[in-house]
Amino acid sequence: MFESTVQITKLQDLVNRSKMARCRGRFVCPVILYNGKHICRSSTLAGWGELYGRTGYNYIFSGGIDDTWGAESDNGDSQLFDKVRGLDIKLLRYLSVRYICDLMVENKKVKFGLNVTSSEKVDKAQRYADFTLLSVPYPGCEFFKDYKDRDYTAEGLVFNWNQDFVDAPLTIPVCFTKNLNIDWSKYQSWDLVQQTQNYLKLLLHSINSDDESGLLVHCISGWDRTPLFVSLLRLSLWADGAVHASLEPAEILYLTIAYDWFLFGRKGHNSSPQTVLWNRPNPLQERLAHPLSQETKSSSSSSSNQSETGFTCAGSSPMSVPGRSCPSPSERQARLETVREVFLAAYSSTVGLKSSAPSPSGAISGLLEQFARGVGLRGTNRIV
Repeated sequence: MFESTVQITKLQDLVNRSKMARCRGRFVCPVILYNGKHICRSSTLAGWGELYGRTGYNYIFSGGIDDTWGAESDNGDSQLFDKVRGLDIKLLRYLSVRYICDLMVENKKVKFGLNVTSSEKVDKAQRYADFTLLSVPYPGCEFFKDYKDRDYTAEGLVFNWNQDFVDAPLTIPVCFTKNLNIDWSKYQSWDLVQQTQNYLKLLLHSINSDDESGLLVHCISGWDRTPLFVSLLRLSLWADGAVHASLEPAEILYLTIAYDWFLFGRKGHNSSPQTVLWNRPNPLQERLAHPLSQETKSSSSSSSNQSETGFTCAGSSPMSVPGRSCPSPSERQARLETVREVFLAAYSSTVGLKSSAPSPSGAISGLLEQFARGVGLRGTNRIV
């Protein structure tokens, strides 16, 4: 059993002081504790346009009380960024985060000619140089409208990397690529399924490294691509018995929908990447494949595999948890398929996608009913 060593009062203080460093005030938030490591989520870094705009907004609507960064803003952009990003770094270090996964397809988000948000990878002062940055560009919600229009068929759907705003290259440290048997140079030719699978394998590989460092996942606002991969991580680890081991399929589904998606502000439009997780006939298992699974099959002729953390588990994946019986691949797949069946049944009774199985969870149906009423979704699409 692993327990967090974070002190709540200190965490609250760091969050309150650092929240303006990131887009929409979405501070670094720990959401999964795995083997003593914090898996965190947030938005990307705020640019000067967002930072000044939001601090001005807070000042006006607080009646002049909230003037947190007034002195620093008088001294120029550089000192203001030193202050707010320095506090952001303090929070990251307090949570023992070393790896930062940036899902943005651009280096900076530009609106109306202004750099509204930025990214750690292009911080001019190199404030984040001590962190290991993984630049893994993944298309945002606009692209997923094409996915919905294709009747939720992701095979063969490839993002257009030649668009003017796409300027973030895929950049991954060699230490994370050498063991995955993936040709990363071909990432622009991957369809949506292959891209999602390979990125998930990378994230799982990073949290199974030998050190005790945590992981931060973010996109721009933190409410589309970020919850997609956080949800995939949570479900994959749950299927292995590594987290939330006491939860049944309906319970883990409720947790990831309510916490990973809704609580963090996602309204749930059909163009959201959340549709790639649920709304397609192929099982969740294919998107939640074990990291290093191909290497395990090709390199091991015995009935036991050695995990990266040094623990052995008979006939299981490298994701096995010390001291816990490890599910077989068939058990793992069955758990994930059950989760998907529960979701589709509840989704069909609220939003309109058709599924053959009745809903075993009224709670999830109620949650999705609130979502459907809120955004007016009533579709006629059918999943077969």
